[in-house]
Amino acid sequence: MAQDNRGGGRGRGRGRGGPGGGRGRGRGPGRGRRPHQDRRDDEFDSEIIDIRRVSKVTKGGKNFSFRVTAVVGDRKGRISIGKGNAIEIPAAMQKAIRDAKKTMIKVPIVNGTLPHEALGKFKAANVVLRPAYPGTGIIAGRTVGTICRIAGIDNILTKALDSTNPLNLARATIEGFKQMRTPEQVAALRDKTVEDLSYETE
Repeated sequence: MAQDNRGGGRGRGRGRGGPGGGRGRGRGPGRGRRPHQDRRDDEFDSEIIDIRRVSKVTKGGKNFSFRVTAVVGDRKGRISIGKGNAIEIPAAMQKAIRDAKKTMIKVPIVNGTLPHEALGKFKAANVVLRPAYPGTGIIAGRTVGTICRIAGIDNILTKALDSTNPLNLARATIEGFKQMRTPEQVAALRDKTVEDLSYETE
């Protein structure tokens, strides 16, 4: 009498033979396909603003690695910076970009510039951010200028004070952006209308 071995014993069950028989490991049609991924990351632009070789002293000696500082934004007001450490530069760049995407902020942009002046501070770095008329362009150094461009600002006047460390300058610029408020936001915080604020400034 024939026995049914479908549920008995360990068996390999790889299905090597027979038409359409695969190895039983999902290697049939659609092999290599990945789950659907969110494509919202494609809207962000990224740029590297600093690459440095750093070291960490341990019991076994010094461990050398690379520290990368990256800025990520959508050129529509969303901006952030991040840093990543790794033995190889490409890996550090990926870490920096992932780190930046975790802390995105929204910068209010009015007619291509900032709504008002602000002073961003981070450790020894101070960055002055001033709105500018159309046609002025981005008047800034390499680090601050890159952040403003990725954020989508077309006209701005800036001045970096004290520290020249790219990471500190970038953090100070972000702190200055966090202070930005549109007239509508200020009016809502003070429970007034924009017209009331205009009368107060006259």
